[in-house]
Order: sequence, then C-alpha cells, then structure tokens
Amino acid sequence: MSIQAINVRNQFRGKVKEIIHGDVVSEVDVETPWGIVTSVITSRSVKDLDLKVGSEVVALVKSTEVSIAKL
Repeated sequence: MSIQAINVRNQFRGKVKEIIHGDVVSEVDVETPWGIVTSVITSRSVKDLDLKVGSEVVALVKSTEVSIAKL
C-alpha cells in the first residue's frame, strides 16, 4: 500500500527521535518541522516497520475528535 492510497489529509514528514519500547505497545516520537508528533503503536508494528531512531517516516494523523482547552 502506498501513502497515496491512504485517506488521511494530515501527513507530517519527519524522523524518529525516540522510541520507548513496551511489551505490547511502544511510544514513537517523530520530529517534524512543526514540532514533535507522538504515536502509540503496537510493539509488533515497530518491529515490522523496522523503526529506529533516525528512520525517515510520515506521521499520518486522522482524528474524529479534537479537544481544545483555554490557556
């Protein structure tokens, strides 16, 4: 499947900055020109995608809800 085949409008190119490995899920921080995007994905996916610090990736963001809090 190519990136073009995915129905996600918010795509941020970046590099993996940090991976916090867990038994079932892992936290992946992606550094983009606009800041850090953090994703929680299965540890199996980290392995299958061969993600490492420095890997070039695209963070695909699709949300059905966005909450806002006043500062």
